[in-house]
Amino acid sequence: MKPLLRAYQVLATVVGISIVTLLLVGVPLEHLHNVFPDLWPSQLEVGSPLQRVGYHIDLYLGTAHGFIYMVFLLIAFALALRAKWPLLFTVVTLLCGTIPIVSFWAELRAVRRVKATHPEVAEPAVTASGPASR
Repeated sequence: MKPLLRAYQVLATVVGISIVTLLLVGVPLEHLHNVFPDLWPSQLEVGSPLQRVGYHIDLYLGTAHGFIYMVFLLIAFALALRAKWPLLFTVVTLLCGTIPIVSFWAELRAVRRVKATHPEVAEPAVTASGPASR
């Protein structure tokens, strides 16, 4: 289960960072000229370098995010089955993965639950003299 948990953590982090980047960088750069046409008109007009950067961020990162999110859902569902999560916990975790920033909390919540219910996946405690003996 440890490799499945690690894959879940990595994918949840990548999905969370990509959606935040899309919403805070890509979409504003691509569409700010529609919302504030008088704000930096030459820098943000259609076809300007910044607008094209936003367009390409949305195009490439958005597409990658979509594919990675589908893999994330499969891994999260597999983890839910393996860890025997209740249905409500599973649904809430999967839905929270769609909400920027909240997805990081959902990942932390899921990892804590797995480590609490499956001690074999928790890292060994580290003492001053080194890893704790088993």
